[in-house]
Amino acid sequence: MPTSLAELARLVDGEVLGDATLEIDSAAALDDATARDITLADKQCKADRLAKTAARALVVPRDFPLDIACRPAIVVEDAHRAFARIVTHFRPPRPAPRLGVSPAALVSPSARLAADVDVHAGATVADDVEIGAGSTIHSGARILPGCKLGKNVSIFPNAVLYENTIVGDRSIVHANAVLGCRGFGYRFHDGSHLPIAQMGWVQIGSDVEIGAGSTVDRGTYGPTVVGDGTKIDNLVMIAHNCRIGKHNIICSQVGIAGSTTTGDFVVLAGQVGIRDHVRIGEGAVLGAQSGVSNDIPPGAHMFGAPATPERKQKQILATTARLPEMRKQLKALERRLDELEHQRAQPTKQLPGPGQQAA
Repeated sequence: MPTSLAELARLVDGEVLGDATLEIDSAAALDDATARDITLADKQCKADRLAKTAARALVVPRDFPLDIACRPAIVVEDAHRAFARIVTHFRPPRPAPRLGVSPAALVSPSARLAADVDVHAGATVADDVEIGAGSTIHSGARILPGCKLGKNVSIFPNAVLYENTIVGDRSIVHANAVLGCRGFGYRFHDGSHLPIAQMGWVQIGSDVEIGAGSTVDRGTYGPTVVGDGTKIDNLVMIAHNCRIGKHNIICSQVGIAGSTTTGDFVVLAGQVGIRDHVRIGEGAVLGAQSGVSNDIPPGAHMFGAPATPERKQKQILATTARLPEMRKQLKALERRLDELEHQRAQPTKQLPGPGQQAA
């Protein structure tokens, strides 16, 4: 249903600039908006794209330069939060009624499920599993023996929790994630690689989100730990015995080798690779594609391979960009040096002495 700009402003506690009666049909991103849409303009640097958008109105933060807006707007404190609320108004999420345990699910008689747990068709819940109130196990998910899930946990389709995995309250495990598989550990004996003990488990804290296709290996003898509030993107690998701190942000394709420890509030950008037995200090930030082979101090901002402090790495990159020019300068200096050495090697003509006649 069309909604006036005034109604949308009330929805997000914003202020209307322009025609408050203007009707909006939907919300869309800046480049996709049509003539009946409202869109988000959060940064002045998007001025060129803003001039090309067909959007009827904008959602902007209070510090946005309105001289480049050129159309009605809703001004708010937090533009992203407000725009998300408007998108939800036009495209509300599908309702998810509680379904209980489907007759087509495989649930062990020894599993202990709270009264309002949902287990969808095709899911498997094995022996001695505990699942807390309000949790949902989607189709194709497999919860192996001895796992313990807290309250309001969501396990999405085809995720696998190996034996004795623990998942805290309100945590989310997305599709095809694997928690608790064997760690990659072998010893070489008599000409072959023999597996070493992988007898531990995985312990996921509360309010953790684990992305699709990510893996967390079980510990060798104890747990591999992911702390409360940590958010893990898709396709992340965390090896055995790692201890990931609280409220970490771990982006896609990060690989963390065994027995690595991170402090709280660490950020690992895309494709960071960390060797085994490394300690990452609290609040450290590692830029995309960093290669980490040594401990990182708390609060450090590093990137590059090998990872070095941000300021030093920028100097390295700036110098690297000048290498073609420096090569030309070096060639010119080599030619000049060759000329000087050639001149020096030439025999010196002596002037005639007294009483001598020049030839």
